[in-house]
Amino acid sequence: QEWQKLNYDIYTLRQTRKEVRSRWKHILEDLGFQKEADSLLSVTKLSIISDSQNMGKARDILLKLSEETNIFPTSWELSERYLFVVDRLIALDAADEFFKMASVVYPKRAGGERVDDSQKAPQ
Repeated sequence: QEWQKLNYDIYTLRQTRKEVRSRWKHILEDLGFQKEADSLLSVTKLSIISDSQNMGKARDILLKLSEETNIFPTSWELSERYLFVVDRLIALDAADEFFKMASVVYPKRAGGERVDDSQKAPQ
């Protein structure tokens, strides 16, 4: 029984990670990064921040994405992985456009409620 619960928890976590990655990829592709989306989202132990001065801005944008959009599920804890992705977007001068697009595609409802994919109007 404990193994079943553990397997279910692992499966749920993997599905959530896939969903978040898919949302980011969707926005990147809409911004014109069709060929680069996978490499922009690829983060490994060897990944580094391109410019240490961007770290504060990257954190701010990531927090804004978390608080003002539905790009992350409600229960999601911010992953350092997306700090690297936002840093890359800053280096490409596309971070603000990404935030704007995320706000349109994955908006939060008034009152802080998030809109899930089944409730969104078709694009």
